[in-house]
Amino acid sequence: MSDANKPYGLLNQLSGIEETRSPERQRHLPASTAFAWLAAGWRDLMVAPGLSLAYGLSVFIVSIGSVWTMFALGWDYILFPALAGFMIVAPAVAVGLYAKSRAIEEGEVPTLGGMLRVKPSAGAQIFFTGVLLCLLMLLWMRAAVLLYALFFGVRPFPGLDHIVGMLFTTPMGLAMLVVGTLVGGLFAAFGFAISVFSVPMLLDQRTDALTAMASSMAIVWNNLQPMILWGAVVLALFAVSVATALVGLIVIFPLLGHATWHAYKSMR
Repeated sequence: MSDANKPYGLLNQLSGIEETRSPERQRHLPASTAFAWLAAGWRDLMVAPGLSLAYGLSVFIVSIGSVWTMFALGWDYILFPALAGFMIVAPAVAVGLYAKSRAIEEGEVPTLGGMLRVKPSAGAQIFFTGVLLCLLMLLWMRAAVLLYALFFGVRPFPGLDHIVGMLFTTPMGLAMLVVGTLVGGLFAAFGFAISVFSVPMLLDQRTDALTAMASSMAIVWNNLQPMILWGAVVLALFAVSVATALVGLIVIFPLLGHATWHAYKSMR
């Protein structure tokens, strides 16, 4: 093993996980590959579509319940950061969809039980990754609240009916939009880079969470063109979900989940 890989080997030894070596990963794939992933995801969605749609319906119900809880508790001021944060943890939520795509790939009949009782090759490491992603989401939500306080002081949140006018018609609001977009973009880029391939990898391979996240970042860095386009596709489809009061998640979430599995497999 080269010196550059020794830290990862040490992580595996400390966590009691045997290190596995994958073939040399793909580099510099064309940007159009992102659309091939989406098409492959749609094909998986159409295999026993009821399973994928039921998964998407569950995500929709939980999301609507979370939004209702925010309004009931008067936490509407964190709605937009929470929606953005959902994109950070979504790869961990989609693990059952990866399991269905893997079953299809291996010629097996996908079942709801197989999607719900997933047995990752990395064991509890996938849970650890999910916890880290949740912490990153909470950190972004806290940063968003601090940004609001930085620009508007202790002024109470005006509510969703007035916040748009405040942001787009006042100098402080416009400044907050610029700074918030930059800060949020950094959180989103980092969260995307460490999660997009790490969760499928932990399902598929016996490795540790930190190695998987580091590998995910390396894959993204070496394939910037398709990954930037893929990120734009995910963002656009998520915007459609928000525009449809999250109803679009019923189809869009499983579509992106299946497509992410194929994105991971194409990089091996």
